[in-house]
Amino acid sequence: MNIRKIIHVDMDAFYASIEQRNDPSLRGRPVIVGGVPGSRGVVAACSYEARKFGIHSAMASSMAYRLCPQAVFIRPDFDEYMRVSEEIMNIFNEYTSLVEPLSLDEAYLDVTENYKGVPFATDIAREVRKRIYDETGLTASAGVSCNKFLAKAASEYRKPDGITVIPPEKALEFIDKLPIGKFYGVGKATEKRMKELGIFTGRDLKKLSREEMIYFFGKSGIFYHDIANGIDSRPVNPERVRKSSGREITFSRDIIDLDELQVFLMKICDDVFEYVTNDGIMARTVTLKVKYHDFRSITRSTTLPDPLIERETLDMTVSRLLLNTEAGREKVRLLGVSLSNFVHDSPYLQEDIQLFLPFEI
Repeated sequence: MNIRKIIHVDMDAFYASIEQRNDPSLRGRPVIVGGVPGSRGVVAACSYEARKFGIHSAMASSMAYRLCPQAVFIRPDFDEYMRVSEEIMNIFNEYTSLVEPLSLDEAYLDVTENYKGVPFATDIAREVRKRIYDETGLTASAGVSCNKFLAKAASEYRKPDGITVIPPEKALEFIDKLPIGKFYGVGKATEKRMKELGIFTGRDLKKLSREEMIYFFGKSGIFYHDIANGIDSRPVNPERVRKSSGREITFSRDIIDLDELQVFLMKICDDVFEYVTNDGIMARTVTLKVKYHDFRSITRSTTLPDPLIERETLDMTVSRLLLNTEAGREKVRLLGVSLSNFVHDSPYLQEDIQLFLPFEI
């Protein structure tokens, strides 16, 4: 069986780096892109200078200000970020048609067969990173391996401006030492659950049988079992697009009181906003779902002029959408909120772990 050659490219502090590139006075200074202090906004991205103060994406802007009051806060310019992202994606597409963007600033490339006829994925990763810097003035980190899970994990190890390659024969050693919170698909809640079970690294995870994985984690346990053993057959899919993210609650009793519904709605917004911001996602479209006591189901949605980075905006939007329903006049059995029409920026993992030397794959 042919070994696949997968590259994961992740731009370094993408939004903040663009702002520093465009305004030289910001270089070397802590820069925070996102909501302004004093609002309920969040950090969409921050420079490495800001990260030294403990600031990270999805953090409340007010907390970021307390940690670093001298930071420069900038509202996002998504038109500019998307323009630069298109430049970078065009570079990827010169090497292979198998490019799967995960966000504006990261993508998988399957270069097992490539337009340039380059035999080694490591050489392509080096060339792509150099071209990005030469053509945009920005740095990128890359991971190279035989599947998507390993390539993405590798790209985190030498940030910023680094490249890490994991050969197939080193894959299990790499996974054994990988902290469980850095496993793809393991969110904060799952990480907490795993640690309660005594699972802190890939080596610990590997001790569980497939059946035990399914018992503790449901269908996701199959995926965790596979990646713990270095198995990830997911293809690099150029058509993959994340559509939406949301949460809904079915009440134990039908509710007609509008104030009570608003309380539940804010709880749903808590979960949705925390989830998408922790995942580094910003969305423009907000959708409210209401199911009445007689099982009639309706949705109301609106598309915002700018991506959602402040919690107040979400609260006001869903409250306004709720008033455009029969809630308060008809009993309600279910409420849901979802976000879509995404713009992304991924949070960065910074923990120091053993580095694996480049190899030819």
